[in-house]
Formats: sequence, C-alpha cells, structure tokens
Amino acid sequence: MDNNRPQWGTRAGFILAAVGSAVGLGNIWRFPYTAFENGGGAFLIPYFFALITAGIPILILEFHLGHKLRGSAPLSFSKLGRLEWLGWWQTFISFVISIYYSAIIGWAFAYTFFAVGQSWGEDTGAFLYKYLGITQGDTTYGFNDFPSFLGGMQWKVLIPMLIVWVIVYIILSRGVQKGIEKANKFFMPLLFILIILIAIRGITLEGATAGLNALFQPDWSGIANAQTWIAAYGQVFFSLSIAFAIMITYSSYLPKKSDINNNAFITAFANSGVSIIAGVAVFSAIGFMAAQSGSEVGEVATGGVGLAFAVFPTILNEMPMGEVVGILFFLSLIVAGLSSLISIVETFIAAFSDKFNIERKKSVNISVGLITLLSLFFATGAGLYLLDTVDYFINSYGVAMSGLIMAIVVGWVLNYTNKVREYNNQISDIRIGGWWNFFVIVLTPSVLGYMAIKQIATDLAENYGGYPDNLIGLGWAVAVLAFVFGFYFQSLRSKNPEFNTPVKEDESA
Repeated sequence: MDNNRPQWGTRAGFILAAVGSAVGLGNIWRFPYTAFENGGGAFLIPYFFALITAGIPILILEFHLGHKLRGSAPLSFSKLGRLEWLGWWQTFISFVISIYYSAIIGWAFAYTFFAVGQSWGEDTGAFLYKYLGITQGDTTYGFNDFPSFLGGMQWKVLIPMLIVWVIVYIILSRGVQKGIEKANKFFMPLLFILIILIAIRGITLEGATAGLNALFQPDWSGIANAQTWIAAYGQVFFSLSIAFAIMITYSSYLPKKSDINNNAFITAFANSGVSIIAGVAVFSAIGFMAAQSGSEVGEVATGGVGLAFAVFPTILNEMPMGEVVGILFFLSLIVAGLSSLISIVETFIAAFSDKFNIERKKSVNISVGLITLLSLFFATGAGLYLLDTVDYFINSYGVAMSGLIMAIVVGWVLNYTNKVREYNNQISDIRIGGWWNFFVIVLTPSVLGYMAIKQIATDLAENYGGYPDNLIGLGWAVAVLAFVFGFYFQSLRSKNPEFNTPVKEDESA
C-alpha cells in the first residue's frame, strides 16, 4: 500500500465524510416527493429492498476497490484490469455535476438572506424567475439564439456561487484530514440539528397530520407497479453517491485496519435516516400549506428546484415563525450541498494527482479553477434551463450507465466478486455471503439495464421537459463526452508507474 497517500484521522471522520457525500440536496427535495408519488408508506418497502439489494452491495464494492487498490477511481480501475477509462468516466460524471451543483448552493445562500423579511413576496415563482434572470415559463430559447440565449451574467446569482467556490477551495486546499474531515465533523452534526429542528417545527403546524398521512400512509397498489420499484432503485442509486467515483476515492484514504462492510451499512442507513426526517419536515409543511389554502396535499406537493425555491417560500409566508424556519431550511440546503460538492470535486483532484503525479495543492488549483470557470454558464439567465437539462442527462446516462457497466465488468468480465468477499470478510465484523455475489452479478445489472432501456425509449419518444432539440442535444453531448473523455484520459501518458500495474493477488490489507 502507498504509505504516502493521505489518510483519514479517525473512522468517525471517514463515516461523516461518506455520509456527507451521500446526504445532499436530493435527500431534502427528491426523496419526499418520490415517496409520495410512488405509494407513500408502501414505497418504503421497495426503497429498503433496493437499499439492501443494490445500494449497500455496490457501496461495499466501491469501498473495497478504493481500500485495497489504494487509488482514485481511474488508478483503482487501472490496477484492477486496465479499466482506467471506467474510472475516468465516473470522474467526469462528478466533474459535470460539480459545475452546476455550485449554482444551486449559491441560490440557497441568496435565499437564506431573502428569508429575512421574506423579500420574495407573495408570488414566489415569479420572484425565482426574476432572481435567476429568466422569463417565467419561457422554454423557447435554444442555441440558435446563442449567445442571446444565455441572457447575460446574473450578478445576484454569480456572487453567491463564487462564495461557494471560495469555501470549497479553502476546505479542499487544507487536505483530507485538516480540510475534508474537519469540515464534515462540523457540517454533519449541524445538518442533523437543522433538519430535526425543521421537522419538529413542521409537525406542530396545523394540517401537518394530513401531510404526513399523504407521505406515509401506504397505497399498496403501488407495490405491483414496476415504476415504483424503478423509482426506488433510482432513488437509492443516486442518493448514495454510487458510480460517481466518490466512494472509491474516499475509501482509498482509509487506514489498513478498516471495517469496510460495516462502514457501508452505517453510511447507507444514515443517509436513509436523513431522507426520512427530511420527508417529515417537508410534508408536514406541505400539509400546513394545503390546510391554509383549502387544497389537497397532492395539489400542493412538488419536488426539485420548484419545491425548495418556490413552494417552500410560499409556505413560509403563511407559517408562524416563517423567517426563522426559512433561514434554517436554506442553511440545511447549503450544508447538505457543500458536503456533497466537496466530495464531488475531490474525485477529480485525486484522479488528476494520481495520473500526472503532481502535488495536491497544484491539483486543487487546477481543478477548482477550471470547474469554477465552467460554472459561470449557470450564473447566466439561461442557467436554470442549462442546469435542468445537463442534470437530467448526466444522471440518466452517466451515473446509471456507469454503474451498470461497473457491475457487469466486476461481476461477469473479471469474475472478481469472490475476491471482494474474501478480502472484506478478513477485515470486517459483518461478513458478506453468497447473497452479495447474486445482488452484484445478477440483480443490480438486471434492474439498471431495465431502467436504461425504459429511459432511452422515453427520451427518444419525446424531448425531456419540452425543451427544443438543440438544448436536448446539449444534454446528450455532455453525457456522451463524459464517456469519451474517459478513453481520452486513459490514452494520456502517466508519470505514475502504478497505472496499468495489476494489483498482486496476495496483497493483503
């Protein structure tokens, strides 16, 4: 093992960092609405089934790859069997996500201040579009209108986004122990406190019971619906930072004696716990809004950006102590976003350092500088449309596809699963058996493959979001380029002799 590689100071530091990566914006605005749409309480059955059969098994695999092979995703896959391109593909998926993720965190920064005095007014949707510098409901622009399509730089968006990058740069430049680990030891307890406070306030509101019933009351008819199970696997896969190169990178910083299997279970269940608490917080507030407006919960509920920056401010306008709750809510988005963004950018920093054998400080400067420059596109008037399109395609055809290929390569091509079990069981209290092989080799590829076929059929039938062809073309281009860049970077000459040097079979922990 490489004794010069950075290491976590404590096991708790690693777990908090891994949980910090997994717990992101999707836990707060994606999980609750996904559960509501797919059977409420009944959704928890396929959700936890997916967690046990796909989420935790793949997390165990990625923790193994990083810990045993001691490298970033490209270096680890290179050692595994000249699969460096797969590691770079996952790294560039994270690279793309980091470019626009910072914009959302910047919006949360701005909205934290808007919450004081609730300066978004009564028409919160119109305020959001005005803040972002776009015309409400206008999706007609495309690259035929470039550069007018961009709508110019929006300084109210740009400045908070740059503040985000300054914070991320400071943390990453301090290294693994003094930067990432120390930051997550502050961020994670703070996030748990914020979400719990919001949930406690939410359940005391009038109408909260209706919201919670809508979220948790089982609709058993959903269990028989294949779409419910697809949604469950999709939620688990995307929320655990699987196939982003993150968990491979983070686990490469673990010391020799590390309980890999147990760490995976702790990380997965902690992430799910935050999702459920966030669901309580969000839907109790939505129930309150429905009661105030005399509407059904289903008429009010929504997810994604609209939930956080349009629906929730409307709720806060009517809620007692709305300003305080608003500040807590947007602070929770900031903290969840920062902990995830740090991990996402770290994948590229580690990969760049490993490939070109350069010191960390230089890699941080290059990586953060380049990503910050590209993120400027999402501070323009077209930022929301660019973000929505790129996010959809990089997740649908990046994360899911690379996860599918990883499972096939490890399980079928390399027949590597028995070696993973043998290695992990030597150093872990929780032992994994043949069930783990089945989940990685058969079940996960089958589900992801089915999801991929359904996704392609849907997107070929109609344009996502009703966007024009040239904007959809951008989405496809980004997803394809992340894959192409994987092979391109593999072709570049490395100054690190560890690349393309297969790991020795007798190498132990």
